[in-house]
Amino acid sequence: MNLTHYKYVFQMQFIRNAGFLIFMALIQILISIGIVIGFTYLLPAPDTQSILYLATGAPTIILIFTGLVILPQQVGTSKTDGFMDFIRTWPVNRSVILSADTTIWLMLTIPGIIIASFIAHFMYQPGYDISWTIIPSFLMIALTSIGVGYGLAYLLSPTTSLAISQVVVFGALMFSPVNFPMDRLPEWLQTLHEFLPIYSMAEVMRASLASSTFDATLGNYINLFIWCVLGFGGAIYILNKK
Repeated sequence: MNLTHYKYVFQMQFIRNAGFLIFMALIQILISIGIVIGFTYLLPAPDTQSILYLATGAPTIILIFTGLVILPQQVGTSKTDGFMDFIRTWPVNRSVILSADTTIWLMLTIPGIIIASFIAHFMYQPGYDISWTIIPSFLMIALTSIGVGYGLAYLLSPTTSLAISQVVVFGALMFSPVNFPMDRLPEWLQTLHEFLPIYSMAEVMRASLASSTFDATLGNYINLFIWCVLGFGGAIYILNKK
């Protein structure tokens, strides 16, 4: 990858979206705090395990929200206003464009994750036991979420990707085992989550933030790797189409 091209693409994309990114970073901070604090009001007597699920689930929700909800909407807007066609005229490798954009989306998630984790720790002492895998796990989950988001956004029309992103945000909050154990779901939904990436994201994040309480299997990592490759591969394929 040409680092000079990467630098200029990053600068152009960051300057173009700076105001939007700052606003979304603030929104993510509020969402993460809402999950850690607000969801406890749904529990009559929240115990340590329930708090730990919320505390380790909030970072995952932020990454899902960024990659599978905000990103497809932003790409859809770029398609509508013609900026996507403009990008295709740039004399740079398509992987450089995706790499620069991915860096920006990664940066967007960091403030909310850090603030939510600190608030959960100081308010509830949920029992964090941070593993050395935290950074690799964060990158893997984020790249998977962003990759799948790109794949959906580039493959589908803006209207369709917007509709799917709305389904994802409600599904992730209400019907995905991110903030609660998998066994609370009906069997057919448990089976579905074994193939979808959201459950694996939650498991990997939990195992990194509370390694003495949760474990992630090799299958979780393989699942994320497959979805990541499919997402970025599909996005690059669409970008390279004439």
